[in-house]
Amino acid sequence: MLRFSHKVVIVTGGGSGIGRAAAIGFAREGAETVVADIVEADGQAVVAEIAAAGGKASFVAVNVGDPASVNALVSGVAERFGRLDVYFSNAGILDGFTPGAATSDAVWDRVIGVNLSGCFYGARAAMPHLVKSTGNIVMTASVAALGANAGGAAYTTSKHGVAGLVHTLAFEEGAKGVRVNAVAPGGIRTNISRDMPETPGIDEWVKAQTPLGRYGTAEEVAEAVLFLASDAASFITGTMLRVDGGWRSK
Repeated sequence: MLRFSHKVVIVTGGGSGIGRAAAIGFAREGAETVVADIVEADGQAVVAEIAAAGGKASFVAVNVGDPASVNALVSGVAERFGRLDVYFSNAGILDGFTPGAATSDAVWDRVIGVNLSGCFYGARAAMPHLVKSTGNIVMTASVAALGANAGGAAYTTSKHGVAGLVHTLAFEEGAKGVRVNAVAPGGIRTNISRDMPETPGIDEWVKAQTPLGRYGTAEEVAEAVLFLASDAASFITGTMLRVDGGWRSK
């Protein structure tokens, strides 16, 4: 039995990186997968890849920093399929490792808007539907949610906020049967690195922070996401599952 047969799953940031890997994984496990992304070409490419493998997927354009866009995404999916079972709130951006004193209002607002407010908007929109299906939410946090030095001020603050949001929603919604968890990736090879500044020695630094001595892959994070979203994690809520090669063990 496939883990997500007859389930409807939304993956934000589904056009690339961890979102792409998760969307492919959910579809492989039988889900009707909605790939939501701000970049249509990327999202449509993932939908085509899933379809070529025999899976079920569709694309919806979304700007997670815009509550109206998120509301339209969720309501449209619920109306089309009659249910929503999993909301993977994954879309995120970096801040170029900018120190707080050098962070502009524009960078701060954009990073907090996508990384934190985007998770809140998604959870708020999805929750009534997830209560009906006894579904769950998974968010993408970061090792930056568990300390500092894993990003700039805006990025680190946004991920600490995601941790607080996960804990709070888990308490608020648990009695209704809805679980809320997060993954906390460490150094992962994804195309989000396009937003990173050219920093000499960054690869060596990341590997030095990681006891396993290497970058992780998007697929390794996606496997953790699928686990948290599945019935195998039925008694797990309010948890951030580190997928960091041991980064925060030190």
